[in-house]
This record gives sequence, structure tokens and C-alpha cells, in this order.
Amino acid sequence: MTEHIESVKQDFALDLEAATTREHLEQVRIRYLARNGLIAGLFEEMKSLPPEEKPRMGRLLNSLKAELTEGFERKSTAQESAGARSGAIDQTLPGRPRPLGSKHPLMQTIDEISQIFRSMGFSSAYGPEIETDYYNFGALNFPPDHPARDMQDTFFLSPLKNVLLRTHTSPVQIRTMEGQRPPVREIMPGRVYRNEAVSARSLVSFHQVEGLYVDKGVTFSDLKGTLVAFARQFYGNDVRYKFRPTFFPFTEPSADMYISCFLCHGKGCRMCKQNGWLEILGSGMVHPNLFKNVGYDPEQYTGFAFGMGIERIASLRYGVDDIRMFYENDVRFLRQF
Repeated sequence: MTEHIESVKQDFALDLEAATTREHLEQVRIRYLARNGLIAGLFEEMKSLPPEEKPRMGRLLNSLKAELTEGFERKSTAQESAGARSGAIDQTLPGRPRPLGSKHPLMQTIDEISQIFRSMGFSSAYGPEIETDYYNFGALNFPPDHPARDMQDTFFLSPLKNVLLRTHTSPVQIRTMEGQRPPVREIMPGRVYRNEAVSARSLVSFHQVEGLYVDKGVTFSDLKGTLVAFARQFYGNDVRYKFRPTFFPFTEPSADMYISCFLCHGKGCRMCKQNGWLEILGSGMVHPNLFKNVGYDPEQYTGFAFGMGIERIASLRYGVDDIRMFYENDVRFLRQF
């Protein structure tokens, strides 16, 4: 059997040297090293040897298998290197560039709005998305029977309806005023939740940026001047604007701000519902009851607040008629921004 082992070793060396292709090399591996190859056959023959011969022969066969395996791997590596040098793989070619992602259009909009207000002296404040009834409604002057407290409008997280997903970022205004004395000049960007039917114009989760300025002698003129300055920086100096009275529980007086439609320039189109104007935000003077709730003296301090929906702002700016597109993660849509 020793002669047989030596013969297999010699034959393997000749076959390995003659293997010039991957296919030929694989045939050599199968012939000698596969489960049914010659090496496996030698191990089977060893079973018929006398017991005193088996240990020595086992060592020889293990050594032979290791030697043949090493020779095969060395030949395989040499073939791969030769293939690369011969041009099968051109290692001098430049690598394919990886496509880089970009900031989501909603985040771009939030960043731009935040930068404009930071240039006016506003800082950014943040708060929890899971809120209590007190901060989301009670401290903001919502009466106990207000429709917003109904299950069909708000996501309540406890049977007692005292823990919920915040419906606006206004609770951050209360938390901010509780934590510092005037003057207060903050914006509050963040995600909010409302139990609404999903459509081209509404979602159950969206983003807002609210603002708050409290100090001695703050007037409605300060509010208008701040918002007009924002609109001109965000939409351009030639934008036309107007304010229309409205109602919010936490501000009095209150007003919605409109700008001229930048798609039709006030002539009327589908985006502005043919009236030439687009509503961009709600605003007003902070209600005195809010000051009482946070320990401010309403006889000494006044302030204004405003809030805007980021999805609406972005859709108006970019002419997107279905806000669901911002959340579908369609790369063809997102690449446009």
C-alpha cells in the first residue's frame, strides 16, 4: 500500500501541473480530494490492513491528504492571480461610485425654516411625543368638552385618556415657559399625530414648526413683522401676503396667514383652489390663561405664537399635490430634491 500512496502522489503532481484552466483544476480536485476520490479510496483500503499496520498507514494517508490539499490551493491561488494579471479582472479600472443619499425634502424644509428663525434670534426647543392631557389640552386653554379631546381626533394611550400622542407641538411651549422666565424666543419643530383619514392632504403623522415669543411689550405688530420677514425669506421678496381672523383656544386675537399663490401668481389654479391665495400658518397673541398656567403675570408680559405644518409648506413650495408622496420612499421622487 505504500507503493500505491507514492504512485497517487506522483500522479497528482503530474495532473496538477497539467491543469491550466479552472475546469481542469476542478477535475483534479474531484479525482483526488472529493468524497469519492482516490484519497478516500485509500482510507477505505486501510480497513483491511492488520491492526498493527493501521496507525502507521493512517499517518501516511493524513500526511498525503494534507500535502495534496495544500498543492491544490496553491495552484488555485496562482491561477486566480494569473487571470487578474492577464486582464480577466482589470484592477487598474476606477471603482464604480456609490450613489450618495441626500437629506429628505421634509428635513430640508425644517432646516431652512429653523435657520430663518435662528437668524431672528429664535432658539430651538424640543419635547416628548407622548404627552399628558394637561400639556396637550388643559394648559393650552382647551375646554373639557372641546372636540379635539374626542377619540376620533386623538390617539389616546391609556383608558383614562390622560396619556396620548401629542396632536401639536404646542405642549413644548408650556414646558419651555415652565422652565424659564421671560424673555422667551423659541421655535419647536417636531412630529405630531392626529386620528385622521389618510388622503392626499392629511396624514395620521406629520411635522410642525411652532414659534413663541414672550416679553414685555410684545404686540401684534411684532407678530406680523416676524411672519412677513419669514415669508419673504422663504418664498421671495415679491410675495404678497394677508392675515385673516380665526380662532384658536390658546391665542387671542388669532389670525391665519396667507400668501399669494406662487404657481399662478394670484390668477387662480388647482393648487390655490382658484382663489389666488395659499394658507401657510396660524398665529395669534398668547392667551392670558396660558400665562397664568405657567406662572407668568399676564399684566406684565405679552407674547405671540405661530404654527405651520411642514408637509403643507413643502408641498406648496415644490408643487406636490399629494403629501403621501413624501413618505413612500420612492427614489425617483426623492432624487428631485
